[in-house]
Amino acid sequence: MNTLFLLLALLATASWITSSVTLRMKALERRSERLERRLGLLLDHFGIEEPEPAGLDEVRALVRDGRTVEAIKVYRRITGAGLLEAKQAVEALTEV
Repeated sequence: MNTLFLLLALLATASWITSSVTLRMKALERRSERLERRLGLLLDHFGIEEPEPAGLDEVRALVRDGRTVEAIKVYRRITGAGLLEAKQAVEALTEV
């Protein structure tokens, strides 16, 4: 009986912690999105273009050679982007 109670208490605690962390992460994501939007507006207002990451020439060369997967890997390494973002960026370079 005590073991069952302890197990239920642990599950309830884990659930509460998980939900608290999830709510905090969502709040931080919303804040980050707002800050990125504001930064974009400031850059546009002042006519500042975001500089290209160093090493993008290597990515372009890989794209020209038809080595898309390697280009995505290099893009991720130099920018820290996620897989989807890197794939989209490399595909955009292919279209240029």
